[in-house]
Amino acid sequence: MTILDRLTTEILTGDGAVGTMLYARGIGLDSNFEHLNLVRPALVLELAREYAAAGAQVIETNTFGANHTKLAAIGLGHKVGEINRAGARIAREAAGNGDKLVAGSVGPLVRMKGEEQELTPDVMAGHFRAQCIALAEGGVDLLLLETFGSLEQLVAAVRAARETGLPVCASMAFMEGGRSGDGTTVEAFCAAVEAAGADMLGANCGAGPLELVKVVRRLAALTAKPISAYANSGFPEYHEGRYIYRATPDYFAAMAEEMAAAGASLIGGCCGTTPEHIAALARTLAGRRPSPRPPVSAHAAAGVQEGSRPHRASFLDPWGRRKVITVELDPPKGMDCRRIIESSRRLKEAGVDAINLAENPLARPRMGNIALGSIIQREVGIEVIIHVTGRDRNLIGMQSDMMGASLLGLHTILAVTGDPAAMGDHAGATSVFDLHSFTLIKLLTDMNRGVNAIGNPIGSGTGFTVGAAFNPNTKNMALQAERLRKKAANGARFAQTQPVYDPGLFLEALEQTRDCGIPLLPGIMPLVSERNAEYLHNEVPGISVPDAIRARMKGLEKEAGAREGLAIAKEFIDATFTAAGGYYLIPPFGKCELALELIDYIHAREGERR
Repeated sequence: MTILDRLTTEILTGDGAVGTMLYARGIGLDSNFEHLNLVRPALVLELAREYAAAGAQVIETNTFGANHTKLAAIGLGHKVGEINRAGARIAREAAGNGDKLVAGSVGPLVRMKGEEQELTPDVMAGHFRAQCIALAEGGVDLLLLETFGSLEQLVAAVRAARETGLPVCASMAFMEGGRSGDGTTVEAFCAAVEAAGADMLGANCGAGPLELVKVVRRLAALTAKPISAYANSGFPEYHEGRYIYRATPDYFAAMAEEMAAAGASLIGGCCGTTPEHIAALARTLAGRRPSPRPPVSAHAAAGVQEGSRPHRASFLDPWGRRKVITVELDPPKGMDCRRIIESSRRLKEAGVDAINLAENPLARPRMGNIALGSIIQREVGIEVIIHVTGRDRNLIGMQSDMMGASLLGLHTILAVTGDPAAMGDHAGATSVFDLHSFTLIKLLTDMNRGVNAIGNPIGSGTGFTVGAAFNPNTKNMALQAERLRKKAANGARFAQTQPVYDPGLFLEALEQTRDCGIPLLPGIMPLVSERNAEYLHNEVPGISVPDAIRARMKGLEKEAGAREGLAIAKEFIDATFTAAGGYYLIPPFGKCELALELIDYIHAREGERR
């Protein structure tokens, strides 16, 4: 009899947290728990037997993170099959020869911090397939895909798991309000995983038992399939160097009873739950049959009233009628911002459309560009493009700061991943990278719609015009063009390039990104000396100065170097003038005069055309 057969007539009790218990036994949080299947199998078996003795009828394998992306990061990518088969054998031994079942635990894939390249569905499915096949070979009774925050990943996992022929349970982690980490609603989750072929649906981890009861109720109205529910033991509290979960076994069991009444038929525990929690759960659910379920309704997505903002003037409004010009100025390294404000005023008088303010370029601290941008907009009256990186803020802080930026009237954001902290001059600094350029653009677009990262309403939309970076200094222009297409699909409405010195590269970029449908401004950074040209070419990521240009700068410095650098920049403008809709000027070292001369040159060229 399969688990699907049993769940028609009985409620089954799952086990509890593996990580919590291993941590309690002295295994550090920085250890790889899954590798213990090979190096300390007796410890893993002891823990599984404790859950079995507590009354768990479904024993999970210690394989939640035993996928290639997680294991490869610690040099164990070649042991995916071995670790998963060992985990299945250990759980099978703990389950014994009675009526207890073994669930093969499969968790989400991970990406390296700061890595922008997303895995394709085929690559994701390949990683999940390897893990699921190994678990099946080890003798599990079902595959439990759990704690997913990405619906795209979960769908790929379901499709791969189905190839084993085993029953598949798809479980997502829902936060407060019933949305996952990527903003997926319960309704969208249900529709997608059922279409992918999941045999069971469920929720685990997330926001705690009370919220999980609400999710189960919503699922019960959407599907006739069995429902699993593995709640955390509330929220953790940091106490004397350890994370402690406060929910008692009795409270946890009482909430599990509500989950059963709501429609769950496989109920266990997630983070913070112990054999004591599972023992209380087993006593409460003993002999209980599945509760009657309401008629299944159509999969209607839970709507959120999207915010809206009236159209506002943008620096892009003149696009197509005249050349749009933006100029980047460096925020000061200290507290004196008089020079940058004066430079902004001069640039506005010269006809510049917007000022770019980078965020700690090259991972070196400068004045915060949100506060500075607000002052420049207020005192100078020119639009400011705030560069925002995924390096310096986590997901929570990013949303907070972006709402604050909108409140201050800053509505143009260039979303970039950012240089890693290791590039900078602060040895103790670390990179965050909860978001990279693609996901940051999507977040800002969602906030424009009036919802946050998990889909909860924030009121009126933030009204951002979102920009993206583009690097034409590449041997694979097609790949860069595809990246820009994805950024545009996520909500980018304009793009600015890295400094480019070869007009042919920019013209090729224009051709290959034409279908993106968004303005592309080439970055022009005038060279000022041979040393400057060699530094940019050899030490700054994303910048390539052609051999012929470096040869022209050889031996030049000071005024002679600046004159030649401006001549090169003007030649670039001449070669691209017909095709380019505007320019993004990046004067080195804050030399506003260099930008002013190029602005005059652009305006003179436009006068010739008229």
